[in-house]
Amino acid sequence: MSEDPKIVIIGAGPAGLTAAYELVKAGVPTVVLEKDQVVGGISRTVSYKGYFFDIGGHRFFTKVKRVQEMWSEVLGDEFLHRRRLSRIYYRKKFFYYPLRPFDTLMKLGLIESVWILGSYFHAQIFPIKEEDTFEQWITNRFGKRLFNTFFKTYTEKVWGIPCDEIKAEWAAQRIQGLSLLVAARNALFRLWPGNKYGSKVTTLIGHFDYPKLGPGMMWQAVEEIIHKEGSEVCLGTAVKKILWDKDKVEAIEAEHNGRKKIIRGTHFISSMPIQQLIRMLQPAPPEEVQKAAQSLRYRDFLTVAIIVDKADIFPDNWIYVHDPTVRLGRIQNFKNWSPHMVPDQNKTCLGLEYFCFEGDELWSMSDKELIDLGKRELERLELLQECDVEDGFVVRMPKSYPMYQGNYRESLLILRRFFEKLSNFQVVGRNGMHRYNNQDHSMLTSMLAVENIFGAEHDLWDVNVGQEYHEEGHKTSSR
Repeated sequence: MSEDPKIVIIGAGPAGLTAAYELVKAGVPTVVLEKDQVVGGISRTVSYKGYFFDIGGHRFFTKVKRVQEMWSEVLGDEFLHRRRLSRIYYRKKFFYYPLRPFDTLMKLGLIESVWILGSYFHAQIFPIKEEDTFEQWITNRFGKRLFNTFFKTYTEKVWGIPCDEIKAEWAAQRIQGLSLLVAARNALFRLWPGNKYGSKVTTLIGHFDYPKLGPGMMWQAVEEIIHKEGSEVCLGTAVKKILWDKDKVEAIEAEHNGRKKIIRGTHFISSMPIQQLIRMLQPAPPEEVQKAAQSLRYRDFLTVAIIVDKADIFPDNWIYVHDPTVRLGRIQNFKNWSPHMVPDQNKTCLGLEYFCFEGDELWSMSDKELIDLGKRELERLELLQECDVEDGFVVRMPKSYPMYQGNYRESLLILRRFFEKLSNFQVVGRNGMHRYNNQDHSMLTSMLAVENIFGAEHDLWDVNVGQEYHEEGHKTSSR
């Protein structure tokens, strides 16, 4: 490091703020640039008339010790320890998720159960040898019949493309280690004292921590700490240009309230979507790099938060909606995450989650149209009546999910090689690396990026790769 370091960080989500937190603890001056007026990124918490709701639900669970220590340092007693209950809504019935084989087979009926078990055993005897797609990955572990029953409809709602176009890496990263056999074993032994078959797969975790007022509480507290230590978090500040030359970044041109300024630094960390990042580089990078970035795709997301004049609707933290007759993908019940999220315990706040592409029909609907759609679909699902809904609020979140589609692997390889040439620039986090990381993995990439600034040689792309998931800790390697 130079004698007078100044680190510039793009993005005030979990990745960017974690990097800033680590740096200010080390006494290094830092400035964080965030185009939105609120910190937290997709992990923010929105407040509406005293009701708090997430942009999706965010469990605080990790086996990464450093991440757990940071959560405890920042919020301490502000965490609640919560029991997880999530189910699948399918054919007007609720099925536990993660799947409990006996519950699932009983509710599907004898004939369907026989077909499912037969399909599963067929997949074990004659597995698909090359798992390139999500469909192939799931079929090998659950059988084709169960894939079509429980995975296909919901997954295609989430991604907006057929399951045979989604790469297997997404399943390996998000539900790694899970199969019908593992789910059955977990169901059999989950209450057995001291059993060695306890929840070893992240998807199966039955308890988690959660801030009293949602995940945004964590990142607002980190923002306050950064300011207290004399560094800056600049909200409403959009990056317009990233000025680089040969093998390093020199400065960033940013705009706030219509005024532009140049921000120089010794090191730079970015958590902004790679596609946007490449467009902002001045001079423009090689054409191959531009094309690679442009080929990356994202899935966007919106939440319709509705206030319901009922104390109880369902006991779950969240429900996956596999009913193909509605566009609704998932329902969060925020009072079941934390009672502090709802000011009146005689009422309920639900988050209706819709997956879409920016600019499509869903995204372009007015807030009123979306609230009306949500009310109609809840009544169609027989969860409540439209007249039970008192109010609603809509939040749109672009580029929520990096897509594992097409030639994204080849594109990322080109981009990684380009970034490696920039000696003082690192990308971190979910969108910064186009990796479907959980919050703790995004944080870990930033912690390791800070260590790299101090002289370490961690390969950030090794975090949450394939078989090493945060149930088993983490491994990193040198570049």
